[in-house]
Amino acid sequence: MAPIILKNIYTIVPSEPTWTGCFPLAEWDLVGTITHVPTVYFYNKPSELFQGDVVETLRNSLSRALFHFYPMAGRLRWLPRGRLELDCNAEGVSLMEAESEAKLSDFNDFSPTPEFEKLVPQVNYKHPIETIPLFLAQVTRFKCGGISLGVSISHAVVDGQSAFHFLSEWGRIARGEPLETIPILDRKVLWTGEPLPPFASSPECDRKGFEQPPFLVGETDNVEERKKKTTVEIIKLSKSLLEKLRNRVNTSEYADPARGFTRYETVAGHVWRCASKARGHSPEQPTSLGICVDTRSRVQPPLPRGYFGNATINVVARSTSGELTSNGLGFAAEKISEAIKSVTNEYVMTGIEYLKNHEDLKTFQDIHALGSTEGPFYGNPNLGLVSWLTLPMYGLDFGWGKEVHMGPCTHDGDGGSLLLPDKNDDGSLILATCLQVAHMETFKKHLYEDF
Repeated sequence: MAPIILKNIYTIVPSEPTWTGCFPLAEWDLVGTITHVPTVYFYNKPSELFQGDVVETLRNSLSRALFHFYPMAGRLRWLPRGRLELDCNAEGVSLMEAESEAKLSDFNDFSPTPEFEKLVPQVNYKHPIETIPLFLAQVTRFKCGGISLGVSISHAVVDGQSAFHFLSEWGRIARGEPLETIPILDRKVLWTGEPLPPFASSPECDRKGFEQPPFLVGETDNVEERKKKTTVEIIKLSKSLLEKLRNRVNTSEYADPARGFTRYETVAGHVWRCASKARGHSPEQPTSLGICVDTRSRVQPPLPRGYFGNATINVVARSTSGELTSNGLGFAAEKISEAIKSVTNEYVMTGIEYLKNHEDLKTFQDIHALGSTEGPFYGNPNLGLVSWLTLPMYGLDFGWGKEVHMGPCTHDGDGGSLLLPDKNDDGSLILATCLQVAHMETFKKHLYEDF
């Protein structure tokens, strides 16, 4: 593909003065992924109805969006014991302008390739964390007149729901429309730093949610597994395939007739079983599936609409490869369903208390991008499958029309997977998954054939 030529780098600050000062991040901000999450949007050539300049429109509207979402213009700072604080210093975000002789058609079906990485700002984590913007964007113009917009957003500051909230409001501002949902920036609504009720010290809290995922049988670490070459695949799960899976799982002995298993529980169970088969585990091999659960409606009282931060927590379904592969899909789906149902108000609050009292939170931070071999690893023999099924991820319009494609960029972490709705809204789903090269083809074979 033709090279990407970087033309300009702009620092965008809030359009008006905002509150400045530091505040500690909430406990759920400090665990799991604390690096940036990249996504990319592709647009056809703007029509003649769009009279403005693309870059100027993005610059001006981003500055106004940062006035409302001013924490995004700040910087992180390490504190002792693996804690981070957010310095709201209005240093701004980064917007890059690039161009290429390539055409949108060169990307074929927009499956992630190494070229995707050139369309999204790359974050150098060797730099001090207090110098790294929390939000970076790159707009690239192609020879055909098409445009891509790649964004990288710090997961230490926001989860997926909040990230897409920010992007959608940026688009509304660019179109000259008022905010749809004002961001709620006070993180103390998640009890951060506040006394907790008596149940918070309950010994019944399941600490296993914070334990390291298992290693391969016979191994005492996962250093070698982290080094193995991986590959990314974007796999479409058709409506008919999903209906077969749902029918199979909801007529199993494990199904609750009153509820049935959700799309996520069904697909995640299928993916977990197929990965275990493809990896060729011994029957006694322990395996975990990391699940990301949004707590906004699960805490009491529910978080206010527009809460801006991290309100997702990771829970873990556990089994052995032998159990998964010898039992039907309903067995795996039930394990996943039980893990999700465990996320109650008490679970969230006791988890906060547990993290507050923990000596060093780096134990729970996925910082592989920082070159670390510590923190949770959901590669072989484990998986992490994040659902974007309910996120407002499509329809980002800055005034020149909605995107023709949006998706995650390449991700090189073994076991890392995303489940997305298909943009065509035809009942199919998209599975973006990363596995070791040695396992991918066998995994896909099981995925399509194991019914």
